[in-house]
Amino acid sequence: MKIDGGCFCGNITFEADIDPEKVMICHCTDCQSITGSAFRVNVPVAKEHITFHGGQPKKMVKTAGKRQQARAGVLSRMWLAIVWGCAGGRSASFLLRVGAIRQRAQLRPKVQVWCCSALDWAMDVRAIPRFPKGQGT
Repeated sequence: MKIDGGCFCGNITFEADIDPEKVMICHCTDCQSITGSAFRVNVPVAKEHITFHGGQPKKMVKTAGKRQQARAGVLSRMWLAIVWGCAGGRSASFLLRVGAIRQRAQLRPKVQVWCCSALDWAMDVRAIPRFPKGQGT
């Protein structure tokens, strides 16, 4: 599937060819910390199947696990937007953040990983009440 997207600040855009059957939810504690949320939704893309435009992603090597994270830019020591990451420092493929993809509504996750770290409520978000009518629904 052909996709495109970019970082929140708009400095970097990309085009890629992905397999939508490989979209995953990751519940590991790294993903929770990096996103500030309960999980992260990723899709792998081979290095030769993605093209970046605009600025160059900045790299950060996470000490625990040697996981590389690339981000679009820096503002007062805060990273603006996560674009991709390479698990284990490998560079043959990237884990592209589905939230950065323009076609994200078409990318339903097919598997959940690191469920042993999942927050209990994150495994059953349908049980959490929605806003009343007229308040964001």
